[in-house]
Amino acid sequence: MRCDWAKNELSVHYHDTEWGVPLHDDRKLFEFLILEGAQAGLSWDTILRKRDHYRAAFDGFDAARIALYDELKCAELLRNEGIIRNPLKIGSAVGNARAYLKVREEFGTFDAYVWSFVDGKPLRNAWETSKQVPATTDVSDRFSKDLKKRGFNFVGSTIVYAFMQATGMVNDHLVSCFRYNEV
Repeated sequence: MRCDWAKNELSVHYHDTEWGVPLHDDRKLFEFLILEGAQAGLSWDTILRKRDHYRAAFDGFDAARIALYDELKCAELLRNEGIIRNPLKIGSAVGNARAYLKVREEFGTFDAYVWSFVDGKPLRNAWETSKQVPATTDVSDRFSKDLKKRGFNFVGSTIVYAFMQATGMVNDHLVSCFRYNEV
């Protein structure tokens, strides 16, 4: 058995191999932050289908390169049919890259900053149904507020909680899911 949201080949693979696995790679953490923001108002399946296009369009999520994007590059991204062509979300990715670099400078790694919100270890829930899984928590509220204070955008508490779930900061696999004990 697996979590009931994994319904198609793409989401099943993502669920079975990535979602909820504790992640400590700075570039991958940045990728998830950008993708979760891009997902706002859309389905995660939409983002999964466009993920490779995002990697190509955003230089493999190299924050140092993205931080240098200018209006010309943003205009080019707005014409890229492989990504979500929302000017606010594209601008947010550039601004978030700049904020990310400042956080890395302050904390040494983005990983150290992110995981500080859960004292360096995943929060382990024990949900029996998907209806029990919250959209936000006190931790995601604090994390979101701190990100915003540092200049990040598209990091509301719901987006941040989804980021926490995706990167294994919280284990929200249902207890009946075969991945629950694995992660």
